Amino acid sequence: MSGAVADLGLIGLAVMGQNLILNMADHGFTVCAFNRTVSKVDRFLENEAKGKSIVGAHSTEEFVSKLKKPRRVMLLVQAGKPVDDWIETLLPLLERGDIIIDGGNSHFPDSNRRTKYLASKGLHFVGSGVSGGEEGARYGPSIMPGGDEAAWPAIKDIFQSIAAKSDNEACCEWVGDEGAGHYVKMVHNGIEYGDMQLICEAYDIMKRGLGMESKDIADVFAKWNNSVLDSFLIEITRDILYFNDDDGTPLVEKILDKAGQKGTGKWTAINALDLGMPVTLIAEAVLARCLSGIKDSRVKASGKLEFVGRTKKFEGDKEQFLADLEQALYASKIISYAQGFMLMQEAAKEYGWKLNKPEIALMWRGGCIIRSVFLKDITAAYRKDPELENLLFDDFFNKAIHKAQPGWRDVVAKAALLGIPTPAFSTALSWFDGYRTKDLPANLLQAQRDYFGAHTFRIKPEHASEKYPVDKDIHVNWTGRGGNVSASTYQA
Repeated sequence: MSGAVADLGLIGLAVMGQNLILNMADHGFTVCAFNRTVSKVDRFLENEAKGKSIVGAHSTEEFVSKLKKPRRVMLLVQAGKPVDDWIETLLPLLERGDIIIDGGNSHFPDSNRRTKYLASKGLHFVGSGVSGGEEGARYGPSIMPGGDEAAWPAIKDIFQSIAAKSDNEACCEWVGDEGAGHYVKMVHNGIEYGDMQLICEAYDIMKRGLGMESKDIADVFAKWNNSVLDSFLIEITRDILYFNDDDGTPLVEKILDKAGQKGTGKWTAINALDLGMPVTLIAEAVLARCLSGIKDSRVKASGKLEFVGRTKKFEGDKEQFLADLEQALYASKIISYAQGFMLMQEAAKEYGWKLNKPEIALMWRGGCIIRSVFLKDITAAYRKDPELENLLFDDFFNKAIHKAQPGWRDVVAKAALLGIPTPAFSTALSWFDGYRTKDLPANLLQAQRDYFGAHTFRIKPEHASEKYPVDKDIHVNWTGRGGNVSASTYQA
């Protein structure tokens, strides 16, 4: 084949890239495959791509020449400098109106920058989150495109055709301007961190708190996967716990307890701090991975720091406790998603994006790692009220969180009494209690700040007076030394 025959060109033939190409070909699109190591192109064409509507190229010039106009180039390469390097390589070969799509796990500020940069060159940039792993890429991922919206009509048919479907709706819709697509993928990954940590804590409670074997714990997860917790991560946890090594023992028990991470959860936590948003569950999930990483120190500490408590053994109704644990996991997941959507809502204000919350929930319902039946309820909540301030204000989730509270509190309390760490469960409950509290002790904190650093404070409206006006920054001489203890100064 020669000439401009391809609907899209994809650079980067690792497993994700190959599977996305095969997915596109299955849906009737012709794709041009290219890789910096061109021998990989030939192997792909001779094997997996044989007989399909896939062509290859052995140079960037040949690659670009095989693309229909407007040329659509998708990069699935390592995030960071490699993306910028490819953009610079392609720029001299592309024309005004052509489109470059970054489908990797790029940090959203990079996508902000690239959108502006390519616009100055007359080209369109799309930063698209792609979730679902190898299987998702092959048979239907969740796709979260953002960037230059002028590019969307030219790629919409391809992306929505290959995306996962939920109730016959594609798990792909335009997210927003500049880096919005990669931002939503970042938050998705942060929620993924939280979900995984919560599941691990539930596993630990059953294993150490209840003394259950892996198979019995797997049975519980199998049961939960037919409940409100039905999800991809619960499903694979069930499979992992059922899996035995060649010697008949659970393989999971042989795996070193040091968790890896690629940074997207950390990015979410850092951005939440930058925006002043209390996304506590994702942050705790990231820190839990960090704690797992200091294995040698933990081994040493285990010989020096003892558990001191009234009992080391669970006492009570085991079946009731498992039911409570299910509700605790459900409630904590609700908090995690509520925090994630709060963060995205704040980001939209901060960065001037128009994020479509119902469509984001829809995009996560299928194809991605956090896909679950639970997300149908989130989609419904935001479709009913797109301006919903907080997920917990929706009737469905408001009822669910109140129903779960007794068991949730009992689980967190019992875990603490047994010495089992539950950073995600605990922070979810603490956040909930903080969020529902009208008056927090931050009044004392502000007084402390004013005392030692003259950082000022503001008075509650109901206590405003001529001496302490409302909406004014007030400083008090708390010691009375060198002036009147009640003296106040007001700063504009």
